Amino acid sequence: MVNLGDGLYGPLDPAGTARILLELDMPTVRGNEDRILLEDAHQHPDSPSLPFVQARLQPEHIRWLRALPLTIAFQEIFFLCHGTPERDNEYLAREVTPTACRLLPPAAIALKLAQIAQPVVLFGHDHLPALLSLPDGRPLVNPGSVGLPAYRDDKPFSHAMEAGSHHARYGIVTRARAGFAVEHVAVAYDWHSAAAAALENGRPDWALALRCGRAS
Repeated sequence: MVNLGDGLYGPLDPAGTARILLELDMPTVRGNEDRILLEDAHQHPDSPSLPFVQARLQPEHIRWLRALPLTIAFQEIFFLCHGTPERDNEYLAREVTPTACRLLPPAAIALKLAQIAQPVVLFGHDHLPALLSLPDGRPLVNPGSVGLPAYRDDKPFSHAMEAGSHHARYGIVTRARAGFAVEHVAVAYDWHSAAAAALENGRPDWALALRCGRAS
């Protein structure tokens, strides 16, 4: 198992999640929300759950966050990043314009990965399950989000990312004779309780996403 970042931010159970992740001790890259948890909440007024999370994390959780790398080359097969190899808050495979959010052409994605030699790239950040191909045939896999199937963001322009259902998601990559097979898995769980917790902790937007996988 590997973890592509942004595991603790949000209005649910950051300390409980941190305890599980530390016990699993799997390779984990730093996400943008992991990074801001180490920064002053006043620097991020657009992150309304930041004080909630910071107040619940223990010193060992902070030490774990500080040690997370931006990228990992794993078992000489997988390259792990949250956003791009250089930035944890940039979409690897998508472009946001004033009027749309669209997939980048394969060649444009390949430019961001020009220095990456591993045969499989695993990435996150946009929360949408995806299997894409580089021009050389290498697969790019986004497993989707375990805990937030939709969100809205104002940067660089207003846009929404929506998986369209309330399921928690992960991915399985299997090496086969013809290459790599990818399975996207959608897991049913008690999202009603999760949505109720988000609402109780001041995030009706998060509650909506957990209930229906939509941002509006």
